[in-house]
Amino acid sequence: MDGPTSKLKKVKAWKSKGKAFRQADPLLAVLQWGVDHTMTQLEYVPVKELILVEDFKAHSKIAVANHLYNDHELPSKFKVKEYCPLVFRDLRRRFQEDMDDYLYSLCEGPLAPRSSSARTGSHFYVSHDQRLVLKSLSKEEVLQFHHTFQAYHSHIVELGCRTLLPRYLGMYRITVHDRDSYVVIMNSVLSAQTDAPPQLYDLKGSTFERHATEKDLEQDVPVLKDGDFLQRSMRLELGTHRADFCDRLAHDVRMLEHLNLMDYSLLLAVYRRADIEDVDAFVQDAYALPLASPDQEYLYCAGIIDVLTVYNRKKKAAHAAKTAKHGKAAEFTTVNPEQYAHRFLEFLTAAAK
Repeated sequence: MDGPTSKLKKVKAWKSKGKAFRQADPLLAVLQWGVDHTMTQLEYVPVKELILVEDFKAHSKIAVANHLYNDHELPSKFKVKEYCPLVFRDLRRRFQEDMDDYLYSLCEGPLAPRSSSARTGSHFYVSHDQRLVLKSLSKEEVLQFHHTFQAYHSHIVELGCRTLLPRYLGMYRITVHDRDSYVVIMNSVLSAQTDAPPQLYDLKGSTFERHATEKDLEQDVPVLKDGDFLQRSMRLELGTHRADFCDRLAHDVRMLEHLNLMDYSLLLAVYRRADIEDVDAFVQDAYALPLASPDQEYLYCAGIIDVLTVYNRKKKAAHAAKTAKHGKAAEFTTVNPEQYAHRFLEFLTAAAK
């Protein structure tokens, strides 16, 4: 997983010139320190007009040893590794993510845990201003991320902010107490313009066992699923923007299919217009969908999530087992990428009006 590297530097603790916020959780405290430090160092590296293959293998590392110094804020020893610094800087530029805004979101307030219905075991955190989401990754997911990263970057070069895919802004390995943790930073699909909870749907285009469980419904903001979406006769009121939404969705899904990926979802957040104080600000959010009409009752944010699942031998075996048990007509989620993409697009284009 480690490609070409710079030498590992051992330095004394470095502190931001400002009053940087520090989490009580050592992992998050080190992550905030690492983001602040690496972003500051990156300011001295010239911007490249063209991202090269070797930039996808590059990383920076730093090891810090505190001895009786600053131990109320940071662990005595830790390491920070930033993956592909120049590529992520290029992505932040394409996603119009300002450096000062990025640092403010991540380093000047608490990173709060966010519950998730995902079965992957990942942990999620949201920035204090609700703009950014941090997701923990397994080592296998990091490997898969690197395997698809060049294709993802090329896709973003083509589509820019029109994509519905995750907007990756940075990825780090944090080592505390000799334990490695991997974190990827993304724009949040949910709106940062309101504290009002949305109605959330995790849509895969499958109806087989796709209803929220009692445990799901006990969450502060339950995540509903395809079956619930259909039962409630929900739809996406996009008006003249429908064709553009379907085109964006198709471009993104075809890329995922080409990369042999499946089991992704569209996370759809439905907000009541009455709960949104500033509609003009709302529609500027990263994943906000355009208004179909000036007086529409509901506003939407939508983005594709969980895009690192490859259709491998394990998934093929699961598909065979489910087919044997439930029959070919059952619309379970474990199917090959071509079938998954077709069903996903069919479901969502039918939902868009």
